[in-house]
Amino acid sequence: MSGVLLGADLGTSGLKLVALGEDGGTVAGTEAGYAVDSPREGWAECAVGTWRAAFDDALARLLPALGGRPVAGLGLSGQMHGTVLVDDAGAALAPAVLWPDGRAAAEVARWRALPAGERAALANPLVPGMTGPVLAWLATHRPDLVDRAAAVLLPKDAFRATLLPGADPRVTDRSDASATLLWDVVADGWSDAARAAARVRAELLPAVRPSAEVAGTAVLGGAEVPVVVGGADTPLALLAAGTSGGLQVNLGTGAQVLRPGWAPAPADDPPVHGYADAECGWYAMAALRNGGSAWTWVAGVLGVGSAELLELAATSPPGAGGAVFRPFLTGERGGVAGPGDRAGWSGLGAGTTRADLARAAVEGVLSAVAAAAGLLGEVPGGPVVLTGGGGRSPLVRQVLADSLGRPVAYLPLRSASAVGAAVLAGRGVGLPVEPRRAPQPPVTPRA
Repeated sequence: MSGVLLGADLGTSGLKLVALGEDGGTVAGTEAGYAVDSPREGWAECAVGTWRAAFDDALARLLPALGGRPVAGLGLSGQMHGTVLVDDAGAALAPAVLWPDGRAAAEVARWRALPAGERAALANPLVPGMTGPVLAWLATHRPDLVDRAAAVLLPKDAFRATLLPGADPRVTDRSDASATLLWDVVADGWSDAARAAARVRAELLPAVRPSAEVAGTAVLGGAEVPVVVGGADTPLALLAAGTSGGLQVNLGTGAQVLRPGWAPAPADDPPVHGYADAECGWYAMAALRNGGSAWTWVAGVLGVGSAELLELAATSPPGAGGAVFRPFLTGERGGVAGPGDRAGWSGLGAGTTRADLARAAVEGVLSAVAAAAGLLGEVPGGPVVLTGGGGRSPLVRQVLADSLGRPVAYLPLRSASAVGAAVLAGRGVGLPVEPRRAPQPPVTPRA
């Protein structure tokens, strides 16, 4: 009986688990949701144990669907930029601080004060929610935790440590390390200057290993399963989709516009990100914090479910009767909008309907995605590849095509990042697979 490869994607609001067959087809998939904790305004945290409980729940529901097929390997994908302090055994010393967290806004000044050459070598926007500034905040406000810590890990690394007791937990991969504001993108290694800005000792930074390297063996469903190091969610979505040129839009809680083939170069606080992929290359990314999360908020305000919101929006004509929605509920990273920007409707009149408000929300988010794409400059032609749960709606595909002025081809991979993680697992255990990709016919912009 042929085996399967598992890929787990540790997202901001839920974990997705996919089983990929050796032929590249999806055998089974499931997910488990969880909440982001906000103990203070502007904070975003999650306990590592919450992630492990979600994985155990998803695995218990997925294993029966495998029909007895053995699991050959497990790969991990994770939300980027998070900060988890762990001890020598890999146990988290406090909840993970997540990428939407804004507590470290003042600490970003330390990065702005770096010598120009050192700052430009980071080649990324200076964002409070990234690992470096958050680590600096912890060093100032929770020095007891930093003193006790053996390492600072990214979310998928801290989760992996719960699966591999006894293995050295102080490991990450290049795709996650490059997105911390602690990485010299030009030299492709940890930045001593950025670490000094965070005011932490060098040994707190984890070793960087290949994404497909086997990190240890976990016991899953009573069987021993090799677990590879894994990678960050956006480059694994690129890996799953096979995007090697052009643009890919990944639409989930946030939204990312990805352009593979980026060439690292010094850049002082640029409007777009430049990160390592899960192989040996690089990609540019224009990211939005407010993607599907803005639609979830609007759905709650209008008293409908997420799917109902899109159905309601489809009953309003393009332009939403003049209603305009700005989706920046939690501010942005810069470029499209700033950290202090906020959301709201405008252009409302006595005839504005709930459907218009819903339509404006859809158009507002996708207009912001188009603005983010514009930050990446001229991109080769051809359809834009759309991945992520937000792309399931025909309305979303059409409005995105209209906003971009380019055809959009939706790739209905159930959690592209989880599929990419399963691909990594296959590489690590010597069972290379290529995901089955069946993009839907491109949606063309309306005249």
